[in-house]
Amino acid sequence: MEQSLRHGQSKRISIARRIRVLAKMNRWTADYFRNSALLVLAAIVAGCAPQIAVISEKPPARFQATSGTDQDIVKAIDRAQGLQRTQPLIALEAYANAARDSLHELERSSTNTEARRCYNFAVAGIFSVVRQAKLDPWAKPVQVGANNKLTLTGKRDPAKPEQNPALYELFPTDELRYHGAYVKDDVKKDGIGAPLVAVRHLTPEKASELFAPPAIYYGVTGFAEFEGSRCILSIKDPLAAETVTVEGRGYPMAANFTAALAMGLAREKPQKLGFVRLLRPQEYASTFRVARMEPYNPNKTVVLVIHGLMDTPVTWVPLLNDLRSDKGIRRDYQFWFYSYPSGYPYPYSALILRQELDAIEKKFPIRKKMVVIGHSMGGCISRTLITDTGNKLWMEGFGKPPEQTEMPAESKHLLEQAIILKHRPEIGRVIFMSTPHRGSDLASNWVGRIGSMLVRTPSRLLTIGKTIREAATPDPAALQLKRFPNSVDTLAPNNRFVVAINKVPITPGIPYYTILGDRGRGDSPNSSDGVVPYWSSHLDGARSEFIAPCNHGSPLNPQAIAEVHRILKLNAQSR
Repeated sequence: MEQSLRHGQSKRISIARRIRVLAKMNRWTADYFRNSALLVLAAIVAGCAPQIAVISEKPPARFQATSGTDQDIVKAIDRAQGLQRTQPLIALEAYANAARDSLHELERSSTNTEARRCYNFAVAGIFSVVRQAKLDPWAKPVQVGANNKLTLTGKRDPAKPEQNPALYELFPTDELRYHGAYVKDDVKKDGIGAPLVAVRHLTPEKASELFAPPAIYYGVTGFAEFEGSRCILSIKDPLAAETVTVEGRGYPMAANFTAALAMGLAREKPQKLGFVRLLRPQEYASTFRVARMEPYNPNKTVVLVIHGLMDTPVTWVPLLNDLRSDKGIRRDYQFWFYSYPSGYPYPYSALILRQELDAIEKKFPIRKKMVVIGHSMGGCISRTLITDTGNKLWMEGFGKPPEQTEMPAESKHLLEQAIILKHRPEIGRVIFMSTPHRGSDLASNWVGRIGSMLVRTPSRLLTIGKTIREAATPDPAALQLKRFPNSVDTLAPNNRFVVAINKVPITPGIPYYTILGDRGRGDSPNSSDGVVPYWSSHLDGARSEFIAPCNHGSPLNPQAIAEVHRILKLNAQSR
């Protein structure tokens, strides 16, 4: 009997051990396939990512004189270049003399392009030496020259403390070499002054306070003016004005609009955030932000751009670079971006955007109706900003109004904010680019389901997911989940939010436009951009629909960019 009992216990222990081993194997297998899928997706992303921007510094080019160049200026620049590394203070005096003599030539003829070229070269040399020698003429005057006869000082605007040149490292663009898929076109403007890239890194707190990106790379133009023995340096914003007054005379202002974009992309590599913010959104919650891409100007219309799934504001660089080549766009518009971890369900990302817009309005009040441009899931977020739902979405999900729906107060408050929508009165026009208004089959097929499983649900949303499952009315046709939906889930055609919001019309009186791709096949309405089909991106009420011969990356397509350009010009004219 005892032997039989011992045998039975031994058998039960053996079975228990097998179960534990199998459980461990199942967990290991699940982790293995999860990690394998993650590696495959990462490899795909890395393999598809182009070299978007590369930048390097180069030695200043030797000044090339022509038959029309003043010989005293040539000698001064040659002397400065020869002493720039070894005797920077004497080199500064020589560059300043060349700049002063060039201005004298311009006084005689403001259209003397050779004198202007000499001035620009000399001023770039001054800023180059100031940076290399780590001088700060904005904080304290610097005595330069063999006998300290010249005083170098900086001029700044007390009314604009955040534009104090002392806060920035200033790079002459003539000393930068850059290229890449996103900066193919080098957008410059002829005129007077030395184009510079101003660089400043902010603390997270300062970036939040200023509604600025953590690292600022901005194109400015440097100048040198003279008062007796003083050489006064200043920088000006070529997006704020097309002309500049130098020593009492007006000139067109020189500018380089591409170098700063290239340097920011090459140094910060912001595109790397796209993939990790999809998979681990909670870890990157601090990257939710609306940020300005230039100093705030109340007289310019804001263009707010919103990126899509597994993306970052980098996607807008080619578009922005192109638009800044247009004097009218520079005059009429300023650009902001919304950046967010794209693993969050997009109604939640839209909620955070509304909160960000409320906060930025207090610091930078908007006087003119803004234009919103949303790409892919960013277009879905944009759609929530121009829609009045009342309780319709809530009733679709829970079958009774909020006051009759039982759920924890915190969960109810968040859900009310996310799905009871009111249009934003500050928005005057919207451009949808490659937007899956009705979802994408990729989000619901096996690829999308694997991708969805890889996204880690933020802890704050875990409880709400359980609340929704318990309170929601059954719908066998809807996407079935045992957790709170993430961004991939909210792009599925059978997601309940997607189905419900498409039953609610866009608020009347707000013009909107669609831009979509057909991969050059010309097969609309049966077309697709490879991710979003025509039936999902098409909107009957759009003012216009433009089909570009491109894939899902419409913000990178020249024809699509030209269409955005057209709509912005139309918007400016309509005012």
